[in-house]
Amino acid sequence: MPFRSPGGTRYYSVIDIEKIEKVKDWIEKFGINRAGIEIITDLLKEINELEKKNNFLESELMRFKSRGSLRELPEKNGRNL
Repeated sequence: MPFRSPGGTRYYSVIDIEKIEKVKDWIEKFGINRAGIEIITDLLKEINELEKKNNFLESELMRFKSRGSLRELPEKNGRNL
């Protein structure tokens, strides 16, 4: 969301401009409408949040392993954690 000066002039951050350019690119290249843009941006936010949670959980796992709190990790669905 742009910052507005007391006179009403809009000031956009670099991040705002990058987001606008990305949306414009999606519209031009793929013909995505506003509803599609909203879905994509919501999914990208969710992916970002899940990546943060995953990174946190991985760091916690390493912390527990380094303290010797976990002797052996259980297998889940044939994969080691």
